[in-house]
Amino acid sequence: MMEIPERQTSRAAGWSRRAGAFSAVLLLTVLVGHRYDLVETPAFLWVLAIVALLAAFALLFAGLAFSRLWNFGDRGGRDLTVGALLALLVLAPYGIAAYRAATYPPLRDISTDFDNPPALDTSDRTRDMNVLSPPTPGEQRLQTETYPLVTGRSYNLPFETVVDAVETVLDRRDWQVAGPYPETEGQSEVTIDALAKSFGLGLPADVAVRVSDDGDAVIVDMRSASRYGRYDLGDNAARIVDFLAELDQEVAGQVGAAPAE
Repeated sequence: MMEIPERQTSRAAGWSRRAGAFSAVLLLTVLVGHRYDLVETPAFLWVLAIVALLAAFALLFAGLAFSRLWNFGDRGGRDLTVGALLALLVLAPYGIAAYRAATYPPLRDISTDFDNPPALDTSDRTRDMNVLSPPTPGEQRLQTETYPLVTGRSYNLPFETVVDAVETVLDRRDWQVAGPYPETEGQSEVTIDALAKSFGLGLPADVAVRVSDDGDAVIVDMRSASRYGRYDLGDNAARIVDFLAELDQEVAGQVGAAPAE
């Protein structure tokens, strides 16, 4: 009677499960650490690259293990399945980011005023200072074509009323305002600086909201610029559009009428 050889357990399947599990745990840990400022952004970005590499290795090991299972009947189907699923879950946000990078223009500094954008706070030198350079005509055209809703606001209201509305909206947002709010008495222009973070990865962006009285109306302009990376994946434009839409509602609620166009 011919003896049937014992089936081997695929080592690649085990490594797939380990690499997939470690990449998932590492991703969750660094996301939480960065969100609560326990991990600095440059280190966070390096860890994200390591996580992607680990997840890719998990998929590679899963492929090798599947080949062994198919051709030689090795054991380890459960391990390779777990490893592959964890790797795919980890890599899903990277795929979404890659799609958005291919869809959105390569912009990271968005402003409602091209000619005279609100000045960003330069006291924090951790920022890539190149972001402070004015946008090129090509970048202005890209912003206008891609984000037509990024426009300033004009209100036929007292200067102090509009500033109060801006401060109220800022208070409702989880942004770090740079210092106390400026005094408005005797002023015709104030700029409020803040640090905002993206929803998913918590990447920092500098925000400036400028309120100015030109004698005929009170103008609100806004600027949002990412500190890291060439692509903001639409984050800055969405931040400006959401803030100014909420400001419209706040102003309308304070005066009992819609803001002037």
